Amino acid sequence: MNIKQAKQEITNTLRAYLTRDDLGNYLIPTVRQRPVLLMGPPGIGKTQIMEQIAAETGVGLVAYTITHHTRQSAIGLPFIEKRTYGGETYSVTEYTMSEILGSVYELMERTGLKEGILFLDEINCVSETLAPMMLQFLQCKTFGNQKLPEGWLIVAAGNPPEYNKSVRDFDVVTLDRVKRIDVAEDFGVWKEYARRKGIHGAVVSYLDIKKDHFYRIETTVDGLQFATARGWEDLSELIYAYEKLGLRVDRGVVEQYIQLPRIAKDFANYLELYYKYQKTYHVEDILSGTWQAITVSELRAAPFDEKLSVMGLLLSRLSESARNTRHQDAFVTALHQDLLACREAVEAGSGAAAVLEELSRQRREELRRAKEAGQLDKEKRDLGQREAQMLEDYRARLRREEITVPAEEMDALREWFAAEVEQRRAQGAQTGAQFDNTFRFLEKALEQSQELVIFVTEVTAGYDTSWFVENFGCEAYFRHNRELLFDDTRHRIREEIAAAKAAQKEEQPHE
Repeated sequence: MNIKQAKQEITNTLRAYLTRDDLGNYLIPTVRQRPVLLMGPPGIGKTQIMEQIAAETGVGLVAYTITHHTRQSAIGLPFIEKRTYGGETYSVTEYTMSEILGSVYELMERTGLKEGILFLDEINCVSETLAPMMLQFLQCKTFGNQKLPEGWLIVAAGNPPEYNKSVRDFDVVTLDRVKRIDVAEDFGVWKEYARRKGIHGAVVSYLDIKKDHFYRIETTVDGLQFATARGWEDLSELIYAYEKLGLRVDRGVVEQYIQLPRIAKDFANYLELYYKYQKTYHVEDILSGTWQAITVSELRAAPFDEKLSVMGLLLSRLSESARNTRHQDAFVTALHQDLLACREAVEAGSGAAAVLEELSRQRREELRRAKEAGQLDKEKRDLGQREAQMLEDYRARLRREEITVPAEEMDALREWFAAEVEQRRAQGAQTGAQFDNTFRFLEKALEQSQELVIFVTEVTAGYDTSWFVENFGCEAYFRHNRELLFDDTRHRIREEIAAAKAAQKEEQPHE
C-alpha cells in the first residue's frame, strides 16, 4: 500500500475495534483485536499518519520510539510482595507498572479519553534483552503482569532489513497474531500531503520535475546515502525559516537533510534558479497584474523545465494567499460561534466581559487537552490560540472603554467582529485578483499549451487553491476547466467511435 491507503486501513481497523454491540461490549473481542504491524522504509510518514488518525477520530495517542527503552522501562522494576497460599506466606516477585503503560493511563487521566492508539516505532530494532518483552506485548498486550487497557489499538512500525542492519525477524507465532500492512513510498500521495501542509514551493516543483529524487536509499563505498520524504519536509521548514531570517540555503545546508550528495547538489542548484526566476519573471508583478511585455516573451521562449518552475512559483504564491484566506475564514467562523454563545449568555443576564473570559479559558483548555492527546496539529493550534487571544482582547477592550450596558456591549462586539469579516472579504478579493492576473499572464505567455493544462490541473489538485476556487470562484479557472472537460469528452467519443468502427469491421463477413 501507499501511506494514504495504510492510513485509511488503520482508521478502519480502529473504528472496527471500537464498535460496540447492543449490550455495550466490543463487537470484536479484545483477544481478537490484533495489533497492526506497519512495515515500510524509513521517513515515509508512518508516525505522521498516527497523529492524523488520532486527530480525525478523536482518540488519544501515545507514541514511543521503542529503541530508546530498556527492559526495565518497558516491563517495570521488580519488587517483593507477600502472598498467602494454602495458609502459608510466600515472597513473590512482582513488577511496577511499565513506563509505556503508565503513559497510557496518564493520558487517560489528563484528557478523559478512554480509547486511543499506542504507537511503537522501530519495533523490530529493539535490544536483545527487550525483544522477548515486545513479542509478548504484541501477542498478549501485556508487559509483565500489566495489561494495556481495553479500547486501545496497538500500532507497531518497523523497517525492512534492507534499510536497517539491526532489525530482528518476527517468528510465525508473532506474525500470526498481528495485522500486517506493508507500505511503500509514493510521490503522488506525498505531493497531495505536501499541498495540504504547505511544503515549500521549491521542494514540490523540483520533485515534480525529478520524481525519482523523491525517495532514494543507496549503498555506496562511502556508506548509506539517502533522500527521504521526512528529509524533504524538514528541509522545507528550514527554507521557510531561512527566508524569514534572510539567510541563504546552500548545498552544505541541503546536504544536512538530503544525505545523497548528487541529489543535494542538484536541488541546491535548482533552488538558486528558483530564486533567480522569482526575480527574473517578477512574480509579484504578475500577481498584481503589472507585468511587462518582455516577461511574457521570455516565458514563451523558455524551455519546458523553466516554464514548470515559473508555474511552480506562481502556484506556490497563489496557494499561500489562498491558505491565508482559508485561515481567516476559519477564524471568522469560530469567532462568530463564540459571539453567538456570548450573546445568549448576555441575554440570560451575564456580563459580556466575564463570558468572554470564560470562553477564552475553555478554548485554551481545549488546546491543552488536544495537545495532551496527540491531536493538535499546527493549523489547529494556531487557530485556537488566535481565537482565544481575540476573545481576551475583546474582554480587555470592553473593560478599558468601560462598556457595561448589555446592549452596548453587544453593539461594540459586533463592530469589532465586523472588522474581521471585512479582512476576510479583503483577503478574498486580493487573492481572487491574483488568480485572475496569473491566468491572464499565462494565457498570453502559454496560450492553449500543454503547460497551461498542467497549471489548471495543479490548481484543481491543490488543497488551498481548490478550496478558494470553490468558495470564492474564479472565472478564468472555470473557463479552462470546462475546456479541459470538453476536450476529454471529445477524446473519449473519438475513441468510442473508433472502437465501434473496428468492431463493425470485424463483424463483416469475409469474402
